[in-house]
Amino acid sequence: MAVRTGGVRGAALEIDAVTKRFGAFVAVDDLTLDVPSGAFFALLGPSGCGKTTTLRMVAGLERPSAGTVSLAGRDVTHAPAHRRPVNTVFQSYALFPHLTVLENVAFGLRRRRARDVRARALEALELVELVHLAHRRPSQLSGGQQQRVALARAVVNRPALLLLDEPLGALDLKLRRQMQLELKRIQAEVGITFVHVTHDQEEAMTMADTVAVMNHGRIEQLGAPADLYEHPRTAFVANFLGQSNLVAGTVVETLDAGTTLGVDVAGVRVRVPAARTVAAGPRVLVGVRPEKIRLLGGTEDAAGGDNVLGPGTVVDTSFAGVSTQYQVAVDGLGTFGVFAQNVGGATVHPPGSRVHLAWAAPFTFALDGHEEVAAGTVDLDDEP
Repeated sequence: MAVRTGGVRGAALEIDAVTKRFGAFVAVDDLTLDVPSGAFFALLGPSGCGKTTTLRMVAGLERPSAGTVSLAGRDVTHAPAHRRPVNTVFQSYALFPHLTVLENVAFGLRRRRARDVRARALEALELVELVHLAHRRPSQLSGGQQQRVALARAVVNRPALLLLDEPLGALDLKLRRQMQLELKRIQAEVGITFVHVTHDQEEAMTMADTVAVMNHGRIEQLGAPADLYEHPRTAFVANFLGQSNLVAGTVVETLDAGTTLGVDVAGVRVRVPAARTVAAGPRVLVGVRPEKIRLLGGTEDAAGGDNVLGPGTVVDTSFAGVSTQYQVAVDGLGTFGVFAQNVGGATVHPPGSRVHLAWAAPFTFALDGHEEVAAGTVDLDDEP
């Protein structure tokens, strides 16, 4: 799939028609992609989608079966890894246990016989706020501190491109979220192009300027995190990037001078903005995100212009801190997820409650009705 995010001029990374085969298996399929200089770019997808293979081809650890890879305008398709202006931060940190923190950061500079090694290594440690631990060994550091040392060691050489391969996967949830903000801050300060490979949707959306969602070796959709979330173009993206409720429907009319479509969903008319519809024919998948839906009890009415489905039965109610998450079995349509923000005073609907689902029509989107409703919902967790 050809995706031009910045054009050739000013691109730190250009992947042109790259395919990678392992025997009969196609890991990356005719991929074309530009990453602009200075960007924080994320390759997001489940295990086996081709994102790590793409990263390894950029790093020089794998050779493409076809196509070219260019860095800073130079073709490096056949260049060995050590001759590429690229550094990689791995999930495993890969620090030298017998060296101090300062010596770990300075290691690459010393190998290249760079000048002002100590000063530059201390500057990199200051960037990750670890100067006070310069003389400790890696075994004396926490997981988050080790990750920051690995990052300092990578950026101290000022590569044209920094590759991050699931760098936060070994950290616990709270520390991972803190490190997401730290990585974003560091990237903004140093201005190096970051390409971040992850299967974690929150990680990609929190840090990256641009996200490419990969599936079966191809890019399903690329764009700013908010645009991908609000305007998914495939069922895979709608389900993999967050959660979506998708249900089959048929376009039966055009309303409001062509700006709105009327869609029949199991005998109920649902309004969908034409601008949020990617289907070419009458058969569609109508979608809405769980946090956009309100639950209406027996005495509550929908607002004018709302889409309403139901009735349904609450089958599960889970308190999740900032929200209460519901699973609602809607008669004849299946189970819908609903997230209700906990703002105080809101009605809690226990399991067994009969409710209707309501949401503002502009929040609705429609995808190609020939797609699988469950595409993108399987989480295979870690890369093999």
